[in-house]
Amino acid sequence: MAHSVVDMKWLGHPVTSLPTPAFLVDHDKVAKNCNDMLNKCKQLGIKLRAQVKTHKTVEGADLQTGGTRRCIVTSTLHEAEMYANNGFEDILYGYPLIPFHLQRCYDLRSKLQQFHVMVNNCDIVTTLNKTEPPAGKRWSAFIKVDAGNNRAGVCWQNTQAVVDMACQLSDGPHTEFQGLYVHCGNSYSAGNLEQVKTVRDLNVERALHLTQELQQRGITCKNVGIGSTPSCSQEVSTRMSSLTEIHPGNYIFYDSQQESLGSCSMDDIAVRVMTRVVSHFPDRGQILIDCGFAALTKQGYGKISIPGYAHFQDNPNLKLVDMTQELGKVEAVHGKLDYSQYPIGSILYIYPFHSCATAAMYPVYYVHHNNCITEKWYPTRGW
Repeated sequence: MAHSVVDMKWLGHPVTSLPTPAFLVDHDKVAKNCNDMLNKCKQLGIKLRAQVKTHKTVEGADLQTGGTRRCIVTSTLHEAEMYANNGFEDILYGYPLIPFHLQRCYDLRSKLQQFHVMVNNCDIVTTLNKTEPPAGKRWSAFIKVDAGNNRAGVCWQNTQAVVDMACQLSDGPHTEFQGLYVHCGNSYSAGNLEQVKTVRDLNVERALHLTQELQQRGITCKNVGIGSTPSCSQEVSTRMSSLTEIHPGNYIFYDSQQESLGSCSMDDIAVRVMTRVVSHFPDRGQILIDCGFAALTKQGYGKISIPGYAHFQDNPNLKLVDMTQELGKVEAVHGKLDYSQYPIGSILYIYPFHSCATAAMYPVYYVHHNNCITEKWYPTRGW
């Protein structure tokens, strides 16, 4: 992407020259994470429909798609529009469709050879079939299925509802049934690696069961996919080769949450928040840093292997115990802080608990190689 001279300011400088807090992206780790997932799909003989909401950048999606700029899923229309304007194709707007979205979806359907929407009720399918699509095209729709996540899909046990929607899409004057989409969000509630695998396998079986039910009724299901980073980061499950695609997203960055679920090691985490020490308070055993919840979010407390909100790189005895909007309070995990190790103005690096949410706090990501800034990625914002 083209940037102004001002935008190029930090290129070639060490990351330590940046103002803080700053969101740092290790390009080599991102590239490895993306290649690993692409290779996993190649091994399975299925497609990767990369979820791009973690980063919302052209550069990140380029790496996720292996440079093809094809087959992605977005969480907002704004993302879909940005990617369409940057030459991406085969885009799924992965959010329950409502009538208010239709004009923008019409524009995207006009622009793209392949643009898909997601539906989870018969009313919106009826609306689609009453809405004229662009000339020579049909509305292409995935049915969102809930296989245990209890969020936005049709319950996998409600076979008749899925059949009715698939029939409406297949037989309607303006619609095309694209397939089934299952998000394994319940994998985030797993207590250990084996539970993650159990959730993944259960989601696969439930998705394939519905596919068979549709086929027995003469309904062609061209695509069936599951996804979440925990469920797709484990060793290959041969049963997954019966799917047509998977759609994880967080794997591009990973984070402390993924490490705790067994999706990755700490060395795989590609992003850090850089922060500086701003004050010492020996009387209460704390140091203050310039990273508050507006730079990190308050997710993750008590959900990682140490107390607090996040891991500090190379400082396992530090814990982030509280945050205001712009300040964080740091204490020792064991014993007392040695303030001589953390002089005022010194730099600390934090691995975020949830990189999707933390990335959303920043207007620019500083991409580096060996801690030298090589690129600046500008995420799209809005809905």
